[in-house]
Amino acid sequence: MDVRGDFKDRATLGVNFAEVYKNSDLYRRNKDLIKDLSTPPLGSKDIYFPTQYSQAFFIQCMACLWKQHLSYWRNPPYSAVRFLFTTCIALLFGTIFWNLGSKRETQQDIFNAMGSMYAAVLFLGVQNAGSVQPIVAIERTVFYRERAAGMYSALPYAFGQVVIELPYIFVQTLIYGVIVYAMIGFEWTVAKFLWYLFFMYFTLLYFTFYGMMTVAVTPNHNIASIVSSAFYALWNLFSGFIIPKTRIPVWWRWYYYICPVAWTLYGLVASQFGDIQEKLLDTDETVEEFVRNYFDFKHDFVGYVAIIIVGIAVLFGFIFAYSIRVFNFQKR
Repeated sequence: MDVRGDFKDRATLGVNFAEVYKNSDLYRRNKDLIKDLSTPPLGSKDIYFPTQYSQAFFIQCMACLWKQHLSYWRNPPYSAVRFLFTTCIALLFGTIFWNLGSKRETQQDIFNAMGSMYAAVLFLGVQNAGSVQPIVAIERTVFYRERAAGMYSALPYAFGQVVIELPYIFVQTLIYGVIVYAMIGFEWTVAKFLWYLFFMYFTLLYFTFYGMMTVAVTPNHNIASIVSSAFYALWNLFSGFIIPKTRIPVWWRWYYYICPVAWTLYGLVASQFGDIQEKLLDTDETVEEFVRNYFDFKHDFVGYVAIIIVGIAVLFGFIFAYSIRVFNFQKR
């Protein structure tokens, strides 16, 4: 189309085509047609979508869980290496603390057995928390894009990320628990073995959720690693092994009660030694009395400790889900 020729013809003829069209019947018919098409028919309703997303909440959760399953299954550097690392650590600790669990003759024997629990909790727990942080950071970037596209909301994503860890940590706990329990030589009763697996499972679980939570509340996994490291030092100090609760100053004892590692050691030690009536050779106390007097660990309280450990894991998982929903660190 020759625009210059059109303007030239308008100037030559002295005709304003816009005004001509505006005063024509064609213009009036087009305006009436637009008005008719813009008016909804009687009895009709505006387009309405009951939810922001095309699928129900449950279907979103199942889709996100399946997505996370495929993501983990296709990521051997994370999943398989974690199992390999756990096996190596279990064999290492089993050989270092060989048959110490069956020795309950002196106070030092109890300290040695508790030391194996303390080392395993911190070593494996911190490793779990640190290894999951870059995974969650990458998955969160994908989540930002897919949520913006309207594929699913924050809670189904958090559900998938949390639930997919459950079977992997269960396998990890079985690998570690069976090897270490047999090599260290703890008492082979069904109750004590199941308590040991229970406390190790939920300990690894809350450490993993803690690593996920620190990523959710910080811009990236590098900052999350720095923040979480500060709390590892405090958890180590107030775990009840370096300084037992009975010797912690009263004004600091409150932190002992909110320290997750302290409750883990409470459950492990009390379930293994809290009901032993054998006498210690270097004192006139039974093992049960020594554990109660020195650490303030009571076997009757093991059930409540189990509830507390489960609550800690649920709390960290809930904070992760809430933070994913509330915080958005996407820069563009």
